[in-house]
Amino acid sequence: MPRLRTKLIAFLGLFLAPLPTADAFGPRPNPVQQSAEARLMAEFARFATLTDGTVGIAVRDLGTGETLAYNGDTLFPMASTYKVAVAAKILSLLDAGSLSLEEQLPRLGRPVPVRTLLEMSLTLSDNDATDALVARAGGPQAVNDWVHAAGIKGLRVDSNTRDLLARAKVPGTGFGDEAAMESGLSSAQRDARDMPNIGFAADPRDTATPRAMDDLLGAIRQGRVLQPQTSALMLSIMERCKTGKARLRAMLPPGTRIAHKTGTLNGLGNDTGIVTLPDGRMFVITVFVMKDHRGHEMRDRIMAEAARAAYDYFLFAPDRHTA
Repeated sequence: MPRLRTKLIAFLGLFLAPLPTADAFGPRPNPVQQSAEARLMAEFARFATLTDGTVGIAVRDLGTGETLAYNGDTLFPMASTYKVAVAAKILSLLDAGSLSLEEQLPRLGRPVPVRTLLEMSLTLSDNDATDALVARAGGPQAVNDWVHAAGIKGLRVDSNTRDLLARAKVPGTGFGDEAAMESGLSSAQRDARDMPNIGFAADPRDTATPRAMDDLLGAIRQGRVLQPQTSALMLSIMERCKTGKARLRAMLPPGTRIAHKTGTLNGLGNDTGIVTLPDGRMFVITVFVMKDHRGHEMRDRIMAEAARAAYDYFLFAPDRHTA
């Protein structure tokens, strides 16, 4: 009987004990933060309605790792944003001691230093400079192998620029460097030769997801794939990017630091970069637009709007951990 009484008391003690609080199951979601996230995602969805094509956006706080994405796992043709991977592979050879920035490589039959070729590739999106670097890297497969060894999933490099353009080309059109396209043609002329190639957009070769492109830039900035000085060199070149002035950087406050790389091809508008906030925090953002018939100005606007919305979110959003 005493044993029965002891068991009964123990049972009642468990039954009457206070229930665990929500904190016992982990931090409570911050309702203000949830509201801010919802607003940002709603903005991304609204920007996507500005095109008749497909929009992919991924943003990530490089300090906390917080990531928000819209179609973030959809594959998009990289166009010239693939040149980020090429430059990173080349600079990994510098880190390994098997390449010098002063090494001369042939561009259109003339020797040009690697340092200059990197500048031309990343700031002007020069195709011939890029292909000289791809050849020195060991070809597209070597660049692709480096990407995979870096742990980047959802991004593949299959071609140099010449072969990529040959595969993407729409009959009756031609393609030059992005800088030449942006400066040498009227808006109507650009759009007339920049119509979607649906078959090319569906080809898995030379594609990336927005998340994967964020992964690559984040790995470079955080020193996980290149030596710190090499990463700093690459990002300093990307801060001098001369293409895409109406894209990610267009609506950011004057003086905002952004290291970025653009891509333009066949109804595609891409831009990927790292933005520095006034307090020194950084976020990475990738915006891809494909299969768009409404023209480059609308694609540029989508990229600019997305970058400003993300900037305001990361600058002003409240504490992201607990209520």
